[in-house]
Amino acid sequence: MLFYLKKFIGGMLLPLPFMLLIIGIALALLWFTRWQKTAKALLTAGWLALLLLSLQPVADGLLKPVESRYATWQGEPKAQYIVVLGGGYTWNPQWAPSSNLINNSLPRVTEGVRLWRANPGSTLIFTGANASTNPVSTAEAGARVAESLGVPREAIVTLDTPKDTEEEAVAVAKTIGDTPFLLVTSASHLPRAMIFFKNQGLNPLPAPANQMAIESALNPWERAIPSPLWLMHSDRAIYETLGRVWQWLKGRSGQPGDE
Repeated sequence: MLFYLKKFIGGMLLPLPFMLLIIGIALALLWFTRWQKTAKALLTAGWLALLLLSLQPVADGLLKPVESRYATWQGEPKAQYIVVLGGGYTWNPQWAPSSNLINNSLPRVTEGVRLWRANPGSTLIFTGANASTNPVSTAEAGARVAESLGVPREAIVTLDTPKDTEEEAVAVAKTIGDTPFLLVTSASHLPRAMIFFKNQGLNPLPAPANQMAIESALNPWERAIPSPLWLMHSDRAIYETLGRVWQWLKGRSGQPGDE
């Protein structure tokens, strides 16, 4: 129950649902109460926040500090294991395998496959439980996509019970002990993931994927026009910031108040 409550509250604090909630409250006050000034202030604040968070300079300005801590793996150090953390997915056997990996998941898997090819004889480990009633787990979905990209099944291990990053760290610890390994996840998620894995006594080597904050050239109108793409970048920055706050509140051992 706590897991689902955490997901619901965290989801409602993300930019789009939170701003829609603020705007909804403003509209209710505007239509059904005399609190007209409060309603107008909330409506203006909600609209302005949604606008700013949908602009590339603002969104990537928020995201870049979150995802720039670790550099892309460039060939060293080598590793026997490559752990790819699960993300969003579904499973429709009629689709191309990669179409089942949503948002952050596909870049994680393709980076994992790249690292596997660069580390001959290594093993790919995919993590993540089933989502809702889906008969295929997050880990299995990633493994099937890796197979479709040429990785043999005997080079793949799936850990399909963990529901979140903390549980993924525990499962990996039970599987490979303190052997150093490349830890693949989204660049924005990696700082938080590294803490969970190190707290289990593991030796993760950071291997970020799915970098999104853009510093290279863009057309002027792409920087100036609000877009759901940039809103998604703001969403990632805020999501990971909330995750780090929750991680800090729980403390090293996972218990509230511990250091």
